[in-house]
Amino acid sequence: MSTESNRSSALDEEVARAEMYGLLATLFYQPPSEELLAQLQAAVTEAPEAGGFLEEPWRELVAQSRQMTGGQIAAEYHALFGGVGKPEVYLFGSHYLSGFLNEKPLVQLRHDLATLGLARDEQMPETEDHVAYLLEVMRFLIAGDDAAVCNLSRQSAFFGVHLQPWLSRMCQAIAAHPRAAFYARLADLTEAFTSVESQGFDLMA
Repeated sequence: MSTESNRSSALDEEVARAEMYGLLATLFYQPPSEELLAQLQAAVTEAPEAGGFLEEPWRELVAQSRQMTGGQIAAEYHALFGGVGKPEVYLFGSHYLSGFLNEKPLVQLRHDLATLGLARDEQMPETEDHVAYLLEVMRFLIAGDDAAVCNLSRQSAFFGVHLQPWLSRMCQAIAAHPRAAFYARLADLTEAFTSVESQGFDLMA
């Protein structure tokens, strides 16, 4: 295989990683729009290489999306993650890392975001440790143009501190919830994807 082909394959992989982080961030931040749900329902379920680790959880998510309306998915989202007071399942890293919201993990996160030149949009009501925000940061670290910030070393460091220690517990809590259907499948895909990411970053060490 030529050097040019290797470079193209690596670029395709990075684009796919960024797109997956972006999709997960969008789906965890709010229920899917009609347009996004239609895209999910029409999505190809076979991976380019049969038997790929993400093929089955992706197929399950697409299959679940085809069985539900946008209204049903929105109702599930608000039942699990919304409401007044304590939600059924937390989407915030601080809860899993310290048992409380707005604790020391959030302070460290804000410091690390500042070193990356990032800050929360004041219009965003959630704190920066919301899983959607963290997944979007990973997308930025893959797809951004500034090579001094957007590189594998920064991705590995951010993932290792701010996602890897707790994301699996959140996914398991969602998947185990009796009212979770669409989001149980999303949790399964998220856990599978981040497992692949963890293995990739471990190989860098």
